[in-house]
Amino acid sequence: MGFVVAFTQRRTMAFVRILRTCSFSLSMFLLSVVLAQAQFIDNFDGPKVQLDPEGIKGWLFRPGDGTATMDFRQGGDGYASIVVDATTDKRGIWWALIERKVSDRMDLSLMQKPGHEFRIEGRIRVSHAPRRVNLQVATQRVTDYDANLMEYDIPDTTNWHVISMTTHGFDARLGDTVFGHMALMDWGLEKYRVDVDYIKVDMVDPVTAGPDKGDPIPYHPPVADPNKFSEHLNVAQDSMIDLVDTDVNENDWSVQDKSRGKINLLAVDESHHGILRWDLSRFAGKKVADNGLLELTTYSVQRKAEYVKDFGLIRVVEILGGDPTWDQKTVTTDSFCDYEPLNRVLNTQMIIDWQVTPGDGAKTYLTISKTVLQRMIDGKTHGIAIKALGAIDASFYSMENEQGKYGARLHFNIQK
Repeated sequence: MGFVVAFTQRRTMAFVRILRTCSFSLSMFLLSVVLAQAQFIDNFDGPKVQLDPEGIKGWLFRPGDGTATMDFRQGGDGYASIVVDATTDKRGIWWALIERKVSDRMDLSLMQKPGHEFRIEGRIRVSHAPRRVNLQVATQRVTDYDANLMEYDIPDTTNWHVISMTTHGFDARLGDTVFGHMALMDWGLEKYRVDVDYIKVDMVDPVTAGPDKGDPIPYHPPVADPNKFSEHLNVAQDSMIDLVDTDVNENDWSVQDKSRGKINLLAVDESHHGILRWDLSRFAGKKVADNGLLELTTYSVQRKAEYVKDFGLIRVVEILGGDPTWDQKTVTTDSFCDYEPLNRVLNTQMIIDWQVTPGDGAKTYLTISKTVLQRMIDGKTHGIAIKALGAIDASFYSMENEQGKYGARLHFNIQK
């Protein structure tokens, strides 16, 4: 009897393996059929990537806003790789893009009729995570470079991820050149890679095309009204870390105000980061509904008067490592990092870069994506750090003043 049972189990397991193999083969077959029907598709199956410095007959690639260099080349069997070397960069505001004409086989006169939009889709894998990439479709007439641009948060380095973006009210006309675009921005000061299995672009009816893949995040969305959120959570711990005096706790950083006496502050400059942590335990297992807001209250801000692009801002980043339960009364840079390098404790790609609202008591609102908020609730992100981007001296009220009245707050909604 034992032999019969064992034999039956082996046959069952073999049958399951066959089913799994057939299911995978069927999935790959269906994927190949879908890709073959695309109006534009590059599967990167050739011996090398087709390149063209004009982006017309092949892929244009170029970096900018820094000293990062890049290449776009065949990366392996059936995929290409975007390779970026940012080790010589200093400020971390670089970008690196690939782009090419995708409209050769498309009747652009249809874009003047209802029910026609462009959808760009790619399948990618990244070398560092979490990191965002973006997709965009544009014509040669584009002037709003943030229009029809979406970002995608890639959570791991091991899996391939399908991402897509469908345009809304896309202005393409007969005779235009339509370009498809993928880019990575501000990842940090190391070497990075994005593997690209395919990129395809189609003209679709958005009503029947189904939702986009990869949970698109609008690039720099308008700041929401904080009163429209249901959850308003005061910071539970806030402090500063000093990049020079790494063994000193600076939670008592303060100013002596003439009319109000001592005021505790969070100072942000090129040698000090503010660090913030919330108690989100009551939201365990719940899902964030949409993007939220981080609220900071300004005490003072000093910066260069003349405008310089991406200079004199604050950079908001995720705390990914280090000591997840640091105490504001004792934390130092050394204890916060907990034997990890700071560029592993803090995500080197920002959540957002933004200007500080000047004036004592003024509010600065910073959009925090739904994806980051969800990581915070799930315990994968331990909090938020505030850094200086370029030369700026900004001071914000810490939670010690007036029972936390002016401390940092999170505003967000939970799915019902």
